[in-house]
Amino acid sequence: MTTNQDSAPTPFAIPSDALWQNLGWTPSASQLAQLVTLQEQLRLWNSRLNLTRLVEGEDFWISQVVDSLWPLVERLNGPPGPLRCVDVGTGGGFPGLAVAIALPQARLTLIDSVGRKVEAVQAMAEALGLSERVTLRCERVERSGRERSCRGQFDLALARAVAAAPVVAEYLVPLLASGGEALLYRGHWSDQDANDLEQALVPLRAGLQRQERRNLPAERGVRHALVVKPLGPCPAAYPRAVGVPAKTPLGSA
Repeated sequence: MTTNQDSAPTPFAIPSDALWQNLGWTPSASQLAQLVTLQEQLRLWNSRLNLTRLVEGEDFWISQVVDSLWPLVERLNGPPGPLRCVDVGTGGGFPGLAVAIALPQARLTLIDSVGRKVEAVQAMAEALGLSERVTLRCERVERSGRERSCRGQFDLALARAVAAAPVVAEYLVPLLASGGEALLYRGHWSDQDANDLEQALVPLRAGLQRQERRNLPAERGVRHALVVKPLGPCPAAYPRAVGVPAKTPLGSA
């Protein structure tokens, strides 16, 4: 995958009208300023910690911003309202920080087990003026899912580029409040992947509500968004102990 930082900017390498038209949502002037600041902050912290290679041009505006926000366009264009959101495995702050900017009514909890990443994202949130709405937790999500302050507390749980879908489902479903949604960001997605996820959701008492597919602009690839809803209270056995979900995914033979 190539970048455009050494050539003339394309319409998608900068925050242009073409970029927002493709996304289906346009930020306000203040939100746009925050997104530009987010890129500056990511550039600054990436030089210290090597958080991500997706910092410049289309890498940032498409593969970070658009990819974080496209599954949420209906919410972005809908009426504002309170929203409790959690981003599991936030890494360099995506999708969490982009969502916090795009949904100013939302309160977000960002979880990652790598202390240096958590410190960097916390600093970025403060630089963006988001510290009152964004909370960082440095821990494994299997522990978060058993904490009273997290279990069953969120309207929307997100995970992007974290693990296989059955593993992510076990991370996210215990965090959902009644009526909440888990959003799994995926690249390649097949019928077998869908079957594996559906099998994993059975013991979690959850179901796949819908799946969406789109092509990112500038040939940045196909993306899928999977929306999972609880069908009842998640059994107390989940999430299992740290490391077990990844080692023995639910639904596996």
